[in-house]
Amino acid sequence: MKLPASEAQEDMLKEAKSSYFDLPALDVSVAFPQATPASVFPPCKSDYYQFNDLLTPEEQAIRKKVRECMEKEVAPIMAKYWEKAEFPFEIIPKLGALRVAGGSIKGYGCPNLSITANAIATAEVARVDASCSTFILVHSSLAMLTIALCGSEVQKQKYLPSLAELKTIACWALTEPDYGSDASALRTTARKVEGGWILEGQKRWIGNSTFADVLVIFARNTSSNQINGFIVKKDAPGLQATKIDNKIGLRMVQNGDILLKRVFVHDDDRLPGVNSFQDTNKVLAVSRVMVAWQPIGISMGVYDMCHRYLKERKQFGAPLAAFQINQQKLVQMLGNVQAMFLIGWRLCKLYESGKMTPGHASMGKSWITLKARETVSLGRELLGGNGILADFLVAKAFCDLEPIYTYEGTYDINTLVTGREVTGIASFKPAASSNRSRL
Repeated sequence: MKLPASEAQEDMLKEAKSSYFDLPALDVSVAFPQATPASVFPPCKSDYYQFNDLLTPEEQAIRKKVRECMEKEVAPIMAKYWEKAEFPFEIIPKLGALRVAGGSIKGYGCPNLSITANAIATAEVARVDASCSTFILVHSSLAMLTIALCGSEVQKQKYLPSLAELKTIACWALTEPDYGSDASALRTTARKVEGGWILEGQKRWIGNSTFADVLVIFARNTSSNQINGFIVKKDAPGLQATKIDNKIGLRMVQNGDILLKRVFVHDDDRLPGVNSFQDTNKVLAVSRVMVAWQPIGISMGVYDMCHRYLKERKQFGAPLAAFQINQQKLVQMLGNVQAMFLIGWRLCKLYESGKMTPGHASMGKSWITLKARETVSLGRELLGGNGILADFLVAKAFCDLEPIYTYEGTYDINTLVTGREVTGIASFKPAASSNRSRL
């Protein structure tokens, strides 16, 4: 009997395979016993200038608590979930028990941390896993903070307590397919109807959106042409959120496309404090500081990993740490971490004293992410072949840093924010075209 072509090809493929072709991969500790993978996270060695002394006892306690949780609960599972591009929902109660969600918000079950404590917590989460850090940042420093700063008293009491415990999860939807850096031109509309509003439009790149209980949505009021904010609950009729696939970075973060097709929002869920795009700036001022601390944490983790790896891994009869070129790269990384931490710390103090400007926040975020890119690139070189494996953290951090370099204002946009502040001249839009020759 002649087999169909597809069956014949399948049989040929089976014959071509070895008897061990479908065996599972060796555990990395068995395949490469000479160095310890990141599932057993290395001790922190990056605080060379002892910046921990700058922190208050409360801030030091927050750092210790978050570090212990991340190293124990997240480090052993992060590579597996990152590879699958899935979120580890089982860690949410453990993250909730840290009592850092809500950050600097006072009351409503929120921790009322100093901005510095909030930043330190952000860095400690990112040191082990940037995806978990982004999950908390979107939930806390964007969505929760918007409700706290722009919501009514009823809205704060209704939503913030459960969000602070991570019993409910939030996302923050500003970016659209056609409007990223130019977010103030967004097209999603809010039309007033009896008893509420009808939202129509599309959002993209929205972290946590596929499983969020509460969605903070920004839309253009069709009457005033100004940007307004709304709280939309999951499973609202006409609401759809689907996961964006094929990302190379922050793979555990569930970024989504949101479609809003005649979604009704009750008047009670319009955020009264969002009446123009400028009202988002008070939220972004805090979140941009927190985002600046993510690459600080990532770089700390990469340095710690490289420090241990170079002492464990041997070539030519000596540990890699014994070679001059490797020591030079390691010290360059360490210097970067010291400078990044100091910039981030100063940014927090400027905010706490009421002196921080948008330009300060933007330069902090842009410069820190730039130096973090350099730092993780050096780490990638130091680990050689293992530098492309998520098991040893550096490859994962290398990829995770790329979206952070871009979100909350790209490197270029943030430099233009600072440039506008120091020159007094805005340069976001190209000069008006003219048919006349400059000559």
